[in-house]
Amino acid sequence: MKKTILITFLGFLFLTLTSFSAHKFYVSLYQVNYAPEKKMLQITARLFVDDVNNSIGKKYKKKMNLGSETETVEDLNLFKKYFNEKFSIKVNGQLKSTQFLSKEMEGDVLICYFSIKDINKVTGLEIYNAIITEGNSEQQNIMHFNVLGVKNTLLFSESSSKGMLKY
Repeated sequence: MKKTILITFLGFLFLTLTSFSAHKFYVSLYQVNYAPEKKMLQITARLFVDDVNNSIGKKYKKKMNLGSETETVEDLNLFKKYFNEKFSIKVNGQLKSTQFLSKEMEGDVLICYFSIKDINKVTGLEIYNAIITEGNSEQQNIMHFNVLGVKNTLLFSESSSKGMLKY
């Protein structure tokens, strides 16, 4: 529990202190909450926009402008495609579709909102998260989960892109 609090604190500290200048830390934060009354997982991702643009640009060989005034529909579509290729969640052993809802900018942090619907109960989660980690050995993705009051944290990196939780 103390480790979870420390990781959360350090992650938010990194994002807060570096959100208005060039950053030296390669950390993205994700919050996954299960809302049983809505039968859905609600996912919030906080990513440094320059890292996202660089990763997607490298993969698709295109200059990306997510989060800028020159952002195009194609930029957003490539982001959605990239996210669906590099991020997935199996609920109770069944792969579920992650739906992009919206995004906003906070300084140089891109905040994205996703959902996974039609989940009656959660007994286990299998997560694949390789967002930005491919080709960036310093990138770490910290995912916090809150499922029926049970809190967990998983850390993903270039060498560890899969995780599992049982409930």
